[in-house]
Amino acid sequence: MTEEMFREEPYRRETAATVTGVAPEGIRLDRTVFYPRGGGQAGDAGELLLSDGSTLAIADTVKSRSPARLGEGGEEGRSEILHVPASDQLLARLHPGAAVTARIDWERRHRHMRFHTATHLLCAIVPHQTNGCSITAGYARLDFDMVEPLEREALERELARLVAEAHDVRTVWITDEELDAKPELVRTMSVKPPRGLGRVRLLEIDGVDLQPCGGTHVANTREIGALKVAKIEKKSARTRRVVLEFAE
Repeated sequence: MTEEMFREEPYRRETAATVTGVAPEGIRLDRTVFYPRGGGQAGDAGELLLSDGSTLAIADTVKSRSPARLGEGGEEGRSEILHVPASDQLLARLHPGAAVTARIDWERRHRHMRFHTATHLLCAIVPHQTNGCSITAGYARLDFDMVEPLEREALERELARLVAEAHDVRTVWITDEELDAKPELVRTMSVKPPRGLGRVRLLEIDGVDLQPCGGTHVANTREIGALKVAKIEKKSARTRRVVLEFAE
C-alpha cells in the first residue's frame, strides 16, 4: 500500500518515491504527497521528476479498487492511490523500480486546504447535517439538509469572525467504539467515516468544530483568508446550497 504522507504532513510539497506500478489509468508509488480525490475534496495535480531531469505532468489523483491490474504487489479489493498522467504523457519513460520525486502543485493544494477548513467553519455556523460537498481550487460547496432560509450577510460575518479569531486546527484520533458512542460527531449524510480500521481520524478546530475528516487542512483559521458567500440556493425542499469563494 502507498504511504500516504499527506495525512500527517499536509504542508509537505514533495517527496522521493519509487514507482511500483504503471498503467494508462495511473501510476502507483510506494509513497506520495498527492491527495487522492475523495470526501468532496479534489485530487492533487503536479508532476513527477524523473532521474534524467525530465518531468511527467500529473493531472489528477484518484483511488482505485483494482491494484492487481497495475502489476507488482497490492491486495485485491484494497484501494490504491493512482497518479493520473496528463493525456499527452509518454508512460514508456517509467517502469516499476524507477526513482522519482513526486511534487504537488502547491498553490492549488493550498487553496484546497483553505477551502476545506472553511467548510468546517460553515458546518459550525449552520447546525444541520450536510448531504453534499465539493472542494476545488476555485470554490467550495456545501449542501445542508434543512428547510430554513440562510442569510448571506450573517454567514459572511460569522465566517470572518472565526477566521480572524485564529483558531488552531489539528487532527485527533478516536476508536471506532468512541465514535459509535458519539454519533453526533458525524455531520455528513453523504460520506460516512471508515469503520473497521480500529480508529477514526477527526479534524478539530479549537473551540469551534470537531468531526471526522480525511482531507487536508490549514493549521490555523487565519490562514484561510477573506471569504465571501458567492451563492445560496434552494436545491430542493430540504436542501440549501452554500457556495464559498475567496474574497481576493
